[in-house]
Amino acid sequence: MLKDAPTLTTEELLAKAKKPSADAMRLHPFYRGKVETTLRCRVRDFNDFAIWYTPGVATPCKAIAADPELVYEYTHKWNTVAVVSDGTRVLGLGDIGPKAGLPVMEGKALLYKYLGGVDAWPIMLDTKDPDKIIETVLMIQPGFGGINLEDFSQPKCFRILDTLRAKAEIPVWHDDQQGTAMVTLAGLINALKIVGKKMSEVRIVFVGSGASNVACSRLIFACGATPALCMMVDSKGILHRRRLDIATRKAEFVDKWKLCQITNDDEREGGIPDALKGADVVIALSTPGPDVLKKEWIETMAKDAIVFACANPIPEIWPWEAKAAGAAVVATGRSDFPNQVNNSLGFPGIFRGALDVRAKTITDEMCIAAAHALADMAVEKGLTPDYLLPTMDEWDVFPREAAAVAMKAVEQGIARCPTTHEEEYERASAIIKRSRDMTKTMMDEGFIAETE
Repeated sequence: MLKDAPTLTTEELLAKAKKPSADAMRLHPFYRGKVETTLRCRVRDFNDFAIWYTPGVATPCKAIAADPELVYEYTHKWNTVAVVSDGTRVLGLGDIGPKAGLPVMEGKALLYKYLGGVDAWPIMLDTKDPDKIIETVLMIQPGFGGINLEDFSQPKCFRILDTLRAKAEIPVWHDDQQGTAMVTLAGLINALKIVGKKMSEVRIVFVGSGASNVACSRLIFACGATPALCMMVDSKGILHRRRLDIATRKAEFVDKWKLCQITNDDEREGGIPDALKGADVVIALSTPGPDVLKKEWIETMAKDAIVFACANPIPEIWPWEAKAAGAAVVATGRSDFPNQVNNSLGFPGIFRGALDVRAKTITDEMCIAAAHALADMAVEKGLTPDYLLPTMDEWDVFPREAAAVAMKAVEQGIARCPTTHEEEYERASAIIKRSRDMTKTMMDEGFIAETE
């Protein structure tokens, strides 16, 4: 529950929850964008242009032509990510198009820079064709060190990611899949510690079977949850072996059909309320609420239930309602409530580590390593029902994740620039501190204007 919930009425809690949206409508037009480019090198006078541009620039160009790997040493490629989207599944807003999705991708770039020290830029694609998207990403990869796919609808998001991971020479990551899954796994690890239940024994209901929850289930099963005890629920009900609507489209819904085979050993049918009866955990990544998960349904869950209501911008159930229904631990995807389970706690640190060791890809094992780093930091600080994971302002979590990811990449033999845990932790800390200090300096000096 919100820390100040005992002193607030339901109306006041709702007003507090709506305030970020009101502020966003005031501040977005004030700043006219959240990211911009700035110089990394010194310009002492106009003579320096001969170094940074023609004629001097021809020398590093020729060096890179002779040895392409030098592009990482001579240009921004070592630290740059493209945030690529077609705007077909933006937050909980659906297919709103590439222009309307741009504020989200700008926000993503802001988080990359401030939390991970990564230079990111939004690339909005005016096509829904997965083949064109794949082709475009492969064509732009020379100028970037990594690709962050964002807000692509399913099922094409799976094919886009799998194809690009196989073909691209740089890490390609779908944050709605891998990022959300990593942070959700970290939160679940700690929530189970709080209620004293074992991963292998709990019944988990995944509400929503899109890219996020498919990836969540994959990582959670890899960490010991028993698929047969778990259930997935999509817009047409609980997944089971007799779902003909999925069986007849197996080639299109490969992951969903696999989940039909390995989950729900009881072959339970029905909808969300039927799935939640007796469940220990619900992980909802579905339609923005409230009232997607109803209070009376939470009441039918097992004792000490765990509720992750992570739809954005509004969770499937308000956290105070889930608590009133008997949930022992409640998390949402929002930073203005306790227990934020949101991919913003993951991707800045994960990409920091992947970029620093020049990893060829980002594996599930790297994500699991980051999840344990994230969960362990909260344990060190002291778990409570309202402190499940570190918050974004506990910025040490990001270099910790970076070091864990880097070490797993080295272990798996996919790091082009191997390092040690200590070296990567120190490197990542310095890069992230520089980014935060730069932002503070620009605010102090008025280069980032103060609002009224």
